Amino acid sequence: MRSKSLKVLCLMLFSLLILTGCGANNESKTTVSQAADSQTGRTVNIATSFYPMYIFTLNIAKDIPNVNVVNLTKPTTGCLHDYAPTPDDMKNLEGAQILVINGAGMESFMDKITSQMPDLKILESSKGIELIKGDGDEGDNPHVWLSITDAITQVQTIGDQLAVLDPDNALKYQENTQTYIEKLAALRTKMHQTLDGVQQRNIVTFHEAFPYFAKEFNLNIAGVIEREPGSAPNAKELGETIEKIKDLKITALFAEPQYPVKAAETIAGETGAKVYTLDPIVTGPMEADAYLNLMESNLLTLQEALR
Repeated sequence: MRSKSLKVLCLMLFSLLILTGCGANNESKTTVSQAADSQTGRTVNIATSFYPMYIFTLNIAKDIPNVNVVNLTKPTTGCLHDYAPTPDDMKNLEGAQILVINGAGMESFMDKITSQMPDLKILESSKGIELIKGDGDEGDNPHVWLSITDAITQVQTIGDQLAVLDPDNALKYQENTQTYIEKLAALRTKMHQTLDGVQQRNIVTFHEAFPYFAKEFNLNIAGVIEREPGSAPNAKELGETIEKIKDLKITALFAEPQYPVKAAETIAGETGAKVYTLDPIVTGPMEADAYLNLMESNLLTLQEALR
């Protein structure tokens, strides 16, 4: 009897081992299957070159479960003037099938990198936008996103191209694009209603980030404090800016939150003008409504400065 019980127990243990082994094999097969799904493109990884492109793309890809959006550069990077990518930036590009860029020369540092990644689809959002020449006609000014009209064009371009590159989610991209464009258009209307009637239309900005913004709202950029951010104006440039401010009776100077205000304060001390902060929207919260909120803040600043 005892011998029979031992045989039954051994048989039960053997069966349990077989079942456990089958469970392990199934788990292994599931993992391999999931990896295969990822490799066939069921998960779409989109990288963006810097902050405004991230915010636009985040809105367009909103609530699409299998689409990931990652920003290539740190959210504190600012404008990409003379930017060199870091190893961390390159990690953010790993695994991406699509890279959304501003274009117009903003991401020239990416040329060598993308040339080594032939399968990476580059989506240039500024295509079709009429570009403004930079100071001295040396290249185009790339800060197109600061015109809300141009930002709408960029959002439409990104949405259209993502729908082509990822047809499984085309309808959702298109819906999100139109929803975001409606928000941008409402903001544009509000800003025009406020700014179209201001009497003082001459402004002095920190660097050459605002020509498209000025064109949008019919403002005149009478002077620029620093031609290149981080490069303080020389004595001649400083003197010319001070004289222009006095001649035009300009009462407001606009610094940027990303850069020191020392040069602006020096000019303010010589002219009596007041220093305000105008945001070029190159850094900020990594939230979908950030562009809208930062532009609203710019509107409040301009309301006070130009009254």
